[in-house]
Amino acid sequence: MPELSSLLGFSLVALGMVLTPGPNVVYLVSRSICQGRVAGLISLGGVAAGFVFYMLCAAFGITALVMAVPYAYDTLRIAGALYLLWLAWQAIRPGGRSPFEVRTLRPDGPRKLFAMGLLTNVLNPKIAVMYLSLLPQFIDPAQGGVLAQTLVLGTSQIAISVLVNACIVLAAGSVATLLAARPAWSTFQRWLMATVLGGLAVRMATDARR
Repeated sequence: MPELSSLLGFSLVALGMVLTPGPNVVYLVSRSICQGRVAGLISLGGVAAGFVFYMLCAAFGITALVMAVPYAYDTLRIAGALYLLWLAWQAIRPGGRSPFEVRTLRPDGPRKLFAMGLLTNVLNPKIAVMYLSLLPQFIDPAQGGVLAQTLVLGTSQIAISVLVNACIVLAAGSVATLLAARPAWSTFQRWLMATVLGGLAVRMATDARR
């Protein structure tokens, strides 16, 4: 089992990641506004399945990598920090958009909603990088099996992502209306996310291996 500090730290990273603009949030928000909350929740089921797919792939891959390559941990840590900084820039760059800006989508049936949610997540590079570059720094071989720690941390990320995304789906219409009426709130939301991601990137870049 991972240390409590590692579990809490990774949970914070997972929360910061799920709150950043990305294909998953954009798709779920637009689907919920265009077709309703039920459609958004069905799509979220597909997104959750995509998380499970990545977690299982990463669990076995990270186990082999960390145990076999001497400097794999530091390489993944620095790569993860750079990626967080890139996400922070994407949130505040000139012309950046809030994930609550509506994209028009055609109505789809439940099966296609689930499939599109799954496909959106599986093809999302942010999720792949999170599991391959961010998760390993919270794993300490001295605390037990790397595989078991990866599964525990991955499960916590999935739980946080599903809970937060479910709240976003249920509140998408209200939040989109609020941000449209008050542009300053949209700017604040983007800068807040950039600040959180930037802080996490600095922590990761300066954190020595335990």
